[in-house]
Amino acid sequence: MSFKLDFRWLQTVRWKFLAAALAAVALTAATLYGLYLLAQYLIKIPFFHVPMAPAINRVGSTPILIVLGTVLFFVYYFLFSRSTIRRLEELDAALRGMENGELVPGTLTPSKDELGQAAGSIDRLGKKLTEYSERITEGLQAVASGRLEYRIEADRSYGDLARIADSINAMAEQLDRSIRDERHAEKTKNDLITGVSHDLRTPLTSILGFLEVIEQDRYKDEVELRHYVNIAYEKARSLKKLIDDLFEYTRIGGGMPLAWTALDLTGLLRQLAEEFVPILEKASMTCRLAAPEALLVIEGDGNLLVRAFENLVSNAIAHGSGSPYVDIQIERREDIALIRIINYGEPIPAMDLPFIFDRFYRGDRSRASGGTGLGLAIVKSIAEVHGGRVDARSDRSRTVFEISLPVARSS
Repeated sequence: MSFKLDFRWLQTVRWKFLAAALAAVALTAATLYGLYLLAQYLIKIPFFHVPMAPAINRVGSTPILIVLGTVLFFVYYFLFSRSTIRRLEELDAALRGMENGELVPGTLTPSKDELGQAAGSIDRLGKKLTEYSERITEGLQAVASGRLEYRIEADRSYGDLARIADSINAMAEQLDRSIRDERHAEKTKNDLITGVSHDLRTPLTSILGFLEVIEQDRYKDEVELRHYVNIAYEKARSLKKLIDDLFEYTRIGGGMPLAWTALDLTGLLRQLAEEFVPILEKASMTCRLAAPEALLVIEGDGNLLVRAFENLVSNAIAHGSGSPYVDIQIERREDIALIRIINYGEPIPAMDLPFIFDRFYRGDRSRASGGTGLGLAIVKSIAEVHGGRVDARSDRSRTVFEISLPVARSS
């Protein structure tokens, strides 16, 4: 909105009133002179002489002229300035109406002088403000009716009204985001319940089935009995692992407090690799650790970080069969520590790669190995609560899981 009120109209008003005063003075003088000549003529007539002569002799002609001149001046001044006063009253009424929220002023007298220009500016201002206020009202009504995607076009030239429009747009966007987040949270909760129910029911059904066979003595001999008991035991262990993983995932995602300490990242991972030696030997594999010579310190919850690295190393061993190595590489890049855990087994299918960190998502290899579908989701949660992230890439040569964590400030 381009609105510019030229205040030269105030100068014009002063000149108009001055001109009205001068015109009133001139006309008053002319009228008085005319009356003086008329009185000089009338006083010679006997009919007018009788009443006029005593008045002039007692009061005097000068006081009479002064009083009469004053009255005439104000009458003439009012007549000459009446149109200006009326138009000023129109402007004042229009501005007062706008002050009271009546953005469309009443009918203003058009003219080509500065007063007319000021009236035109006020009229245009009122119409512009009305138009934009209607636009804002329309936006509020749209938001109130649930159309949270509606946005008011914020014209910078409208100043404060544009900021109001920005605020309404921000409010609508925040409401839209909150509702979408709420819907996502509800979907996530439903998916979690569905996933937990499915993954708990499957081993539990097997356990109940084999226990029912045992309870009804429907086994041939003790060898078959022990076989059924062993299957039920393994299913129970799988069930416990799922429950433990689920508890860990919900505990981390629920904002559990962290036991922050300074950790020697290289030392932590070297110790972890040593603990995996028996499992690695059983799988005919070796863990190779490549780390910088300089001390690399991070801050975090040691137990949680060990859990994340354990999950990734276990995953690398499980899916790296056929290769003799699991590699752990540590690198510092400015203020970020990068930890890569690499296996050289079958690649993760490209269709699975974007979803492997989603809870209960299990690709074909995870299903074959009996994964719970929570291991990598737990890794992601642990990395995020430490201000880091985890990524994965996979091709025919190798599969890399990379965790990035902030380096300690003093490191």
